[in-house]
Amino acid sequence: MVEKSGAEILVEALVDLGVELVFGYPGGAVLPIYDALFKQSKIRHILVRHEQAATHAAEGYARSTGKPGVVLVTSGPGATNAVTGITDALLDSIPMVVITGQVPTGLIGTDAFQEADTVGITSHCTKHNYLVKDPERLGSVVHEAFHIATSGRPGPVVIDIPKDVQVATARYSAPGPIQHKTYRPQVEPDAAAIEAAVEMLAAAERPVFYTGGGIINSGPEASQLLRELVAITGAPVTSTLMGLGALPASSDKWLGMLGMHGTYEANLAMNQADLIVCLGARFDDRVTGRLDAFSPHSRKIHVDIDRSSVNKNVRVDLPIVADCGRALAAMIQLWKARAYPTPDLTEWFARIAGWRAKQCLDFEDRADEIMPQRAIRALYEATKDRAPIISTEVGQHQMWAAQHFGFEAPNKWLTSGGLGTMGYGLPAAIGAQLGEPDALVIDIAGEASIQMNIQELATATQYRLPVKIFILNNEYMGMVRQWQELTYSGRYSESYSESLPDFVKLAEAYGWKGIRIEHPDDLEGGIAAMLAHDGPVVVDCRVSKLANCFPMIPSGAAHTEMILWASEVSGEMDDEAKALV
Repeated sequence: MVEKSGAEILVEALVDLGVELVFGYPGGAVLPIYDALFKQSKIRHILVRHEQAATHAAEGYARSTGKPGVVLVTSGPGATNAVTGITDALLDSIPMVVITGQVPTGLIGTDAFQEADTVGITSHCTKHNYLVKDPERLGSVVHEAFHIATSGRPGPVVIDIPKDVQVATARYSAPGPIQHKTYRPQVEPDAAAIEAAVEMLAAAERPVFYTGGGIINSGPEASQLLRELVAITGAPVTSTLMGLGALPASSDKWLGMLGMHGTYEANLAMNQADLIVCLGARFDDRVTGRLDAFSPHSRKIHVDIDRSSVNKNVRVDLPIVADCGRALAAMIQLWKARAYPTPDLTEWFARIAGWRAKQCLDFEDRADEIMPQRAIRALYEATKDRAPIISTEVGQHQMWAAQHFGFEAPNKWLTSGGLGTMGYGLPAAIGAQLGEPDALVIDIAGEASIQMNIQELATATQYRLPVKIFILNNEYMGMVRQWQELTYSGRYSESYSESLPDFVKLAEAYGWKGIRIEHPDDLEGGIAAMLAHDGPVVVDCRVSKLANCFPMIPSGAAHTEMILWASEVSGEMDDEAKALV
């Protein structure tokens, strides 16, 4: 068997694993790998403008395609710049393999140029990480890393490769199926637990399915199984931010998103349910509100592939450690085998109808300025027939998009949930566009967040990607301003976005088309112009500066203590601050 350099072994292993795209940025400690990439034609390298953007682009690619994202960065600042995206992927369970360069093994620990303890730095924000000091191990480590990143609860894995290991030679052959000694996630549900779950569902009078990103991660078939289980049980469904699209938003069983900016009906249903079936979610603080007041009278079933997530935040009556798709299939099979009829939930849905009647997502429409909610709804109406992939940055615009843009299928919604990373949306959209080249991909952004990774406009230009950016420009860091308004008596400390660029001219400088929308009468026409252009477009949509995102659960409040309208705001606010709400 011919010996190959470590860099060649790495590239060949990536090819064997079916990798098509690598997002990266070169540097001295990875030049042997870049030379190996140059000599082959099976893997396409995407040159980003910042390593954080490489990780978010890999996340967008993974989230939209279901395939693992791959990142290649150099040592030191290259690796540390990637840490935010690695952490983001860990919290949102995104499969990603990050390959980092390292100084030669003999220099590790000497504070050499561009040296950083990458394994130490990433030990708490990865599923696993490796420092490979022997080229003989490199091939097997790469295969194992992909196995860990994509199986069980998906997440990021880092492979740190010293430069001398990239140059040294060894033999490589693709290993067979990975059987890790200790990492063996449980994917099949316990039969007795499934039986108990089905019996609890059949007996429930007020059930609700609480769904999360675990259903999306399980694959498209899991979303189909959820729809089948909802059809045969008749139970309503709510979702976390990461789970949007698993059930069509057009379904009459859909309650909307739950949690801090969720709907009134979703949060009240969770509170009044006699049975909560949690599927691939983790009872995080944005969902539960004050823990001691969270759904006090319900029995709870928790299906999750991550054993450590079960009973972490909320004690449940029936834990089921398994892949969501496998558990859903088992529940459906048993329900049908026992010929359970669809329960009569008329009274339960009558109560839900009463909560829906609140119309909690309504807003004041104005003739003289564009309300951000109206802008999102107009964008949805103009694009819904094209099944767009929507990414977002983080802030008010993210919550408005979750509330007002209806998702009918999984893998169409890309956002930073657990970490709340500003600057996520544009590179994620680039990754999604590369993974789904024929799709309409739109980044719904804020004027503050978009500037976090705005240099990636050049990446889209270089690779001729027709990404669209729809900026809700209110000239504020909107969510920061909203909290300052409601809880700090309107003291807007550093939340106003002064010295904003001219986004239209900036777009044109990068080779994009720029469009500005300033009046409600121009909203539909501006969106149509964006969609008619076959290249990348930045839309600067000037929206109401002081609009707030409601509903909202105040910090420290119970999940039933929701502020639905500005008139309901209470607290120690002065008259001026109240007037602004």
